[in-house]
Amino acid sequence: MNRVLRLAGLAGALLLAGCQAVNTTSAGAVGVERKQYMFTMLSSQELNQMYAQSYQQTLSKAASAGKLDKNSALARRVSNVTRRLIAQTPVFRPDAAGWNWETNLIASDELNANVGPGGKIIVYSGLIEKLNLTDDELAAVLGHEIAHALREHSREAMSKAYGAELAKQTAVALLGLGQAGGQLADAAVQYGMTLPNSRGNENEADLIGLELAARAGYDPNATITLWNKMARASNGGPPEFLSTHPSSSTRMANLKAAIPRVMPLYQQTRGQR
Repeated sequence: MNRVLRLAGLAGALLLAGCQAVNTTSAGAVGVERKQYMFTMLSSQELNQMYAQSYQQTLSKAASAGKLDKNSALARRVSNVTRRLIAQTPVFRPDAAGWNWETNLIASDELNANVGPGGKIIVYSGLIEKLNLTDDELAAVLGHEIAHALREHSREAMSKAYGAELAKQTAVALLGLGQAGGQLADAAVQYGMTLPNSRGNENEADLIGLELAARAGYDPNATITLWNKMARASNGGPPEFLSTHPSSSTRMANLKAAIPRVMPLYQQTRGQR
């Protein structure tokens, strides 16, 4: 047990040594204020460029298969919802107004949507059509995904993964651990550092996404009906979206508690339309 604690402590020390404490977004009405630790050798610009290349490859593949939907009524719906959400992102992050945002709809049965680093958005038609999403529910999905991009959760996760690997290798070398010891280091790092933060990131995306949607004029209560639909869809096997965005009673309780904080923003926006 003492060795596990030493490894966890070493992992944390090495991670912090190569990291910079940042807060990528302002707190907003929902109060997301957690400090994040990013490896300085991995910049936002570098990650955005890497993801942009992958994004274009995905679009090219979809276009070659005749699946890239640019002109349908559904594509226009997606574009309108994302446009309104993007307009609210400077509330949390002023520099997001200058991001090279892109939105694309891919005709596919997948129940999935994602917003990559730098504002690269992909929505799969199956998510909307199979779940019969309203615009309010679609805004809840995309607000959540945009929040991940604003908070740079991908960069944060990569920073943790790099720190974990560095800590493991250093522990094995310095403490003379064999294969079993290396596995012990893996467990110490995984359970002591990586897993709890991923749950925290999901909660942050829920809260910021809720506020973005409310500020854009979409009913915050739709996030509850959305996750209920997701839960029902998981009965036949979990949708792709749920594989990285698990629904839970805790998530629902947190969202319900936060709705009253953003409801005045929604009502104000609705009153101006």
